[in-house]
Amino acid sequence: MANKTLMTLCLLSLFYMVKNDPQNEFESDVDGELCSNIEEERKHLYTGPDALQDSTQTCTKRRKSRDTKSGDHLIRSFEDWGFAADQLLLQTFPIDPERKNYVRQVRDALFSVVEPTPFNTRVKVVAASDEVLQDILDLHPDVVHEEMFQAFVSGNTVLYGSTPLSHRYGGHQFASWSGQLGDGRAVMLGEYVNRKGERWELQLKGSGLTPYSRRGDGRAVLRSSVREFLCSEAMYHLGVPTSRAATLIVSDDPVIRDQFYNGHPKKERGAVVLRLAKSWFRIGSLEILAANQETQLLKQLVDFIIKQYFTDIYETLSEVDRYLTFFSDVVSQTAEMIALWQSVGFAHGVCNTDNFSLLSITIDYGPFGFMDSYNPEFIPNTSDDTGMYSYQNQPDVGLFNLDKLREALAPLLTEQQRFQMTKILELYPDIYKTKYMEILRRKMGLLGEEEDDAMLAAVLFKMMTDTKADFTMTFRQLSELSLNQLENATIPSHLWAIRTLQPHEYFTRWLQVYSQRLRHHKEDNDEERKARMEATNPRYVLRNWMAESAIRKAEKDDFSEVKLLLKVLQNPYVKQEEAEKQGYGSLPPEWAKKLRVSCSS
Repeated sequence: MANKTLMTLCLLSLFYMVKNDPQNEFESDVDGELCSNIEEERKHLYTGPDALQDSTQTCTKRRKSRDTKSGDHLIRSFEDWGFAADQLLLQTFPIDPERKNYVRQVRDALFSVVEPTPFNTRVKVVAASDEVLQDILDLHPDVVHEEMFQAFVSGNTVLYGSTPLSHRYGGHQFASWSGQLGDGRAVMLGEYVNRKGERWELQLKGSGLTPYSRRGDGRAVLRSSVREFLCSEAMYHLGVPTSRAATLIVSDDPVIRDQFYNGHPKKERGAVVLRLAKSWFRIGSLEILAANQETQLLKQLVDFIIKQYFTDIYETLSEVDRYLTFFSDVVSQTAEMIALWQSVGFAHGVCNTDNFSLLSITIDYGPFGFMDSYNPEFIPNTSDDTGMYSYQNQPDVGLFNLDKLREALAPLLTEQQRFQMTKILELYPDIYKTKYMEILRRKMGLLGEEEDDAMLAAVLFKMMTDTKADFTMTFRQLSELSLNQLENATIPSHLWAIRTLQPHEYFTRWLQVYSQRLRHHKEDNDEERKARMEATNPRYVLRNWMAESAIRKAEKDDFSEVKLLLKVLQNPYVKQEEAEKQGYGSLPPEWAKKLRVSCSS
């Protein structure tokens, strides 16, 4: 990793240009100090075709009972739902010939056939995203009450025509090559094509052991499943590219986990999340093939990815040019995804190459965290002893992971193309910095682009660091101040996050310079600026204390807060009465500072 992070440099590089300007009004106040402050053998009751033919329609006979009254064409009975007739992954790639489910090294295949492990106790859908059910799966929300649907989303039933798969991949974990990894607790049920023509891959996370299971794999527990379910939907509504979550299933099956790997395992409840993505291929999907010299399969996979997910490249470029352009697109999209992470104070926690999507969507939610007090060194994952995946390091980690993608693609390229790939990768910092500053301008309500904008942001972050101001609410409350209040440093008492900044020596002068910058666009006004900023700066994010509060209730069979959080986080920019009563827009409670999450989370 670089000594100074890209997040810091994207601000400081411009800041010092401004600092050296004799007209810079912060010259006597801000110096080099800013540099140091600104960074789970299963007993499976397989429900086969004989048992299901009376109740389950095959994929060619689905969608009979749609709700056409409102014109939304939703499927009202799960019996009429089914996977696509053409399962592209099964039709395209070689499948591991071994059908017994035991941990092993797999070669010359991308997937192993693995049926989900059924639960031994009663299962229950405790939360569901109606939006995902309707908009992606074409299902009426009432289907969640059907026994067949519940059996499906828990892994207790495999639909007729479905061949469940677990994906083989490798990866660099904490910068070291870990060899074969793969879906250790996930099973892909199949591909669904919805009424809009979108193809989605449905996956159960926490559905039992696979050939790729490692320590702590197989079953997922309730605590981690609540976090994955909620954060997937929260990130989507924050405008961050992400996998989605449809349902959260809980059982009474006991699962033993040592949450913090400290020799104190405890019994927890097993749970499963039905999650969806256009694709689950990741950088590690290519790395394992390159590392094992499975070059033909590597080429087959890359060609498939380009054809299916980068259609413009496939349709407009010759084969010789496709790989470079594909790489270039992934570089740009990854930079933009991480810039969005940074802009909402999100730290993924485990930024390994096996957790980085080739479609540049956020996947594999584990020990993530949204910052409360602004701290560039924020580390959400207690397993991250060195802080490699801290908030401030994420942009650099993105560059490292993309370099591993470059190495994985190298066997498919000529020497000249390999050289060109290095040049493409060199563009990453500028792409990231440009996108990040673009977002910061929106967060601060600035119109146009001016050189001193980076200085404004840098000093704001300096003050936030020094005063431990709340990241989310500082930006949100900044949007509530009128230009007159800014110019006169009049901060209403209810704006607690902004008032945290007040004692800082730079505060008053920063407000003046910020106000002057806002006045550069005379056609703008308070009402329009506030509306822009409130549409950019969320009031609610999934803070760890909020998730923990919901988890503690869920462990007592009270899922009310899980459902409330889902509702709130689907409208993160809108002030909500129920959310305010729960304190979601208030100063985080003191006990929130003691919370810890790990890779088991």
